[in-house]
Amino acid sequence: MNTTINVSERRKAQFIATGLTAAADMTTVNRLMECATFVNVTPPDILFVEGDDARHFYSVVTGFVRLFRQNHEGREADIRICGPGDTFGDELVFGGDACRYSAQAAENATLVCYDLAKVRELANNDDGSLARVLAISLSAQLREAVDCVADDRLNTALQRVAHYLLDQCPEDTEPVTFRLACRKSLLAGKLGLAPEALSRAFGTLKTLGVNVHGRTIEITDIEALKRL
Repeated sequence: MNTTINVSERRKAQFIATGLTAAADMTTVNRLMECATFVNVTPPDILFVEGDDARHFYSVVTGFVRLFRQNHEGREADIRICGPGDTFGDELVFGGDACRYSAQAAENATLVCYDLAKVRELANNDDGSLARVLAISLSAQLREAVDCVADDRLNTALQRVAHYLLDQCPEDTEPVTFRLACRKSLLAGKLGLAPEALSRAFGTLKTLGVNVHGRTIEITDIEALKRL
């Protein structure tokens, strides 16, 4: 992990824009900033490993971080791909002394790193403002997790990819061209797919007007995707 970055006005603005602090008043934001530092990470940096003593939690400013678990045979499974604005590990503020999963930089990333002990102390001594901020963050993560489980259970791999692409369309006109926010291997993990399953889905979607050129996506028939 690279050295800590000095906090500039631009960094402060990015700090305020993270999902954790977006709904906070400035008093709470300033208190949280006293518990935080900015760090740069690059693949394959490991932030923490499942079972480690919990010391920090994080918000993503730029880049992506993969959260995963590994079984005794060494097989890994992504459980969440965190991008700009996402916070992870904050569930430990209200209890738990060990990390429940591992976290690894998936792309070059800038993170806000919170000192868990300091945030716990702050949460125990303020008027409840920080607890509300944390509750909002955790509630959003729970809703996202429920949606992901439902999507995994109710939709095929092809439908999951099609729905994701429709969500990324900047407008409802054709043709639509946009660039994937992350590389395809990360997108596969985000959608709960193996990379080869994502490749097969893209191959099938080509017949429905989806052209893939690296990370650039062109959609010529939005209605065909909606019908899946």
